[in-house]
Amino acid sequence: MTTAPVLAAKNIVKHFPVRKGIFSKSNKFVRAVDGVSLEIYERENLALVGESGCGKTTLGRILCRLIEPTAGTIEYMGSPVGEWKHREFASGVQPIFQDPYSALNPRKKIRKILSKPFEIHGIRFGEDRLIELLTQVGLVPGKAFLDRHPHELSGGQRQRVVIARALALKPRLLVADEPVSGLDATVQTQILNLMRSLQNVYKTTFLVISHDITLVKTMCQRTAVMYLGKLVELGPTQTVVQNPLHPYTVSLLRSFPSGDPEKREWVDTPPIAGDVPSAIDPPSGCRFRTRCPAAKDRCALEEPVLVPCRAEHLVACSGAAS
Repeated sequence: MTTAPVLAAKNIVKHFPVRKGIFSKSNKFVRAVDGVSLEIYERENLALVGESGCGKTTLGRILCRLIEPTAGTIEYMGSPVGEWKHREFASGVQPIFQDPYSALNPRKKIRKILSKPFEIHGIRFGEDRLIELLTQVGLVPGKAFLDRHPHELSGGQRQRVVIARALALKPRLLVADEPVSGLDATVQTQILNLMRSLQNVYKTTFLVISHDITLVKTMCQRTAVMYLGKLVELGPTQTVVQNPLHPYTVSLLRSFPSGDPEKREWVDTPPIAGDVPSAIDPPSGCRFRTRCPAAKDRCALEEPVLVPCRAEHLVACSGAAS
């Protein structure tokens, strides 16, 4: 890439202390994110995929500055985030949360929920702007939804409100955490089409955190694969999906159900053997070696780093990189 990234994360680390009680001390930590670096470029969507518990959501929250990292640096538009006022950064980077119901205050009407970003940032607005936001996300007529509460909406309608609120400040980057996971197939397609159309209107960029490979292939130009707090593969989505290099990526892609029931061998023979190791005490060397069918003795001694193997395609595997 030749242009500067919208957001760049360098060696991000997030360790959560493990305590038995409120006042107890502990020298053990959950290594949720353990040295992740990535760049997100304007108008080029990036997908972040991996098993549950791999650290995807934690990383997304760090990039939105909802939680602070233990170590590492983040740059927004070429400048450290510390040089940006929190409101300036928040207007440029907005989250779309996984559960639309818990993301909306059940006591507030949609009018108040959509008004909040403008009020916090001191931006003048009128009812017409709120109606415009609702109309853009497919809630028509928009005025009919302003005085409803979240519980009066369907799951798909609530997710549209969440997206409308995220777009209110016209951000450069939207961090979408499993944006369609809790919706039925028809509504998923509608939300996906909505996100793509809104990207053309708002010229925004997406970081998509998802288990849905269809969503990833449809929306994202690049894909980062995460395992137990670390990135193991990063490259163009088409290349990563069609010709993955890391054994974990191969197994992960096999675990997605195909449209043909005859090809679902993974139901009887899981593509990834064993359980995910503890993030408190991860394996030495390569963290995937305890489940990897191609693991060698050196995998326990050497911790692989992301290295280029093809054009813009990086992998953290001594076997794949050799």
